[in-house]
Amino acid sequence: MNNNEIKKMMTYSKKGIMYEPLYVSSINDSYLIAIYQGALSKFDILIKYRQRNKLTQKWSNIRTPKHIHWAVDILIKMYSDKEKTREFLEFLLTIWDSTKPIRNAQEREKILNLEFLIDEVRDEIKQYEALSEKGEYSIKFLVLLARLLMLQEKTNLETAYMFKNLLEALKSGEDIFKIVSIATHRRKN
Repeated sequence: MNNNEIKKMMTYSKKGIMYEPLYVSSINDSYLIAIYQGALSKFDILIKYRQRNKLTQKWSNIRTPKHIHWAVDILIKMYSDKEKTREFLEFLLTIWDSTKPIRNAQEREKILNLEFLIDEVRDEIKQYEALSEKGEYSIKFLVLLARLLMLQEKTNLETAYMFKNLLEALKSGEDIFKIVSIATHRRKN
C-alpha cells in the first residue's frame, strides 16, 4: 500500500470538517498510523491508527491511541517475560530522557518522518522483537507509538511527566490500580 492510499484511508470527517494527515506510514502490514495537526499548540500533533484484524484482514475504524491501551499491552508482555519487558521499558525511559519538544516546522518535518523515528532504534526493535509474540501490539508499533506520545506530551508541555511516570510504574511493578490510575489520568485545564 502506498502513502497516497494510506493517506486516503486515514482521512476522516468530524462535524463536517475533513481531517487529512500530515504524515502516514504502514507498520508490518498490520497497522496504519497517521499524524495530524493538533489543536493545543502550533506544533501539537494528534496520533491516530488503524489495525488490521488478523482473522478477517479488515481494517478497524480510525482510533486514537490511549496510554491505557499501551499499558495493558506492556502488562501482558510483562506477564510473559518480566526481565525482557523491564529491559524494554528501561530502553523507553532512555528515549524519554532524550526526547525534545517540537519547536519549529523543520524539526517537525524531520522528527515526524515516521521511518526516521524507526531507523534511529532499529537495532533495539530487533533486540525486543520476541515480545511481539505476546499481547496485541508489535514492538515496532509500540516503539513508534511511544515515541510519538512522548513528542506529543513534551511539545505541549515541556515539563510533562505522565508518560515517564507510566513507564516507571510499569518497570517497577507497581500494583495494577496505580498503573491504571496513571494511564487514565486526565490533566485538568
